[in-house]
Amino acid sequence: MITRIKRLVHHYYWDFDYNCAKTMLFCLGEFFDICFEKQTLNAATGMHGAGRFGAQCGLVEGALMFMGIYFVRAGKSDAEVERICYDFAAKFTKEFGSLRCDELRPGGFTAADPPHACEPLSVAAVDFAFNYIKKLDRGRLA
Repeated sequence: MITRIKRLVHHYYWDFDYNCAKTMLFCLGEFFDICFEKQTLNAATGMHGAGRFGAQCGLVEGALMFMGIYFVRAGKSDAEVERICYDFAAKFTKEFGSLRCDELRPGGFTAADPPHACEPLSVAAVDFAFNYIKKLDRGRLA
């Protein structure tokens, strides 16, 4: 699975120049057979640390957006989805050390940043989110 994730993350970053939130959405969407409305993708446009501000990581935001879509579709209540998102954020923080983009991004943000500096982190985060969702929904996922 990690080889597939690496290929997809690279594809979405370098072929489409998507940000981390859109990349997370598209990867999870492909794995769980979810298509997105244009409006959802538009909403993810500024979700890479709040437009490079350094706030919440777009990888987290993309995963949380996906879980809202996926688990509501699976029949979970708003309260259940909220608990799932809370638990994901706690586990993500434990795994990666933070939810903040400026703390997770290698070197933070500078004018001289190379493009897609978070690609290795993105691969790890997509893998983490995929496995988190898969564990919650055993037996229904491919």
